[in-house]
Amino acid sequence: MFTKIYASLPRRQEGATAVEYGLIAGLIAVAIIVVLTAVGTDLGGLFERISGSLTTAGT
Repeated sequence: MFTKIYASLPRRQEGATAVEYGLIAGLIAVAIIVVLTAVGTDLGGLFERISGSLTTAGT
């Protein structure tokens, strides 16, 4: 009985598409955060080396 009722319900694709777009947006956001964190760490080390070189050159 329930399978007949379920089969007669219209299939909506808009909700599935919205969920898929949401998952893609979430994965892109996670990738951006990972990349920016790695680049930020590398830039922090670079600025520390430059600062140390400038301090050494000034004395």
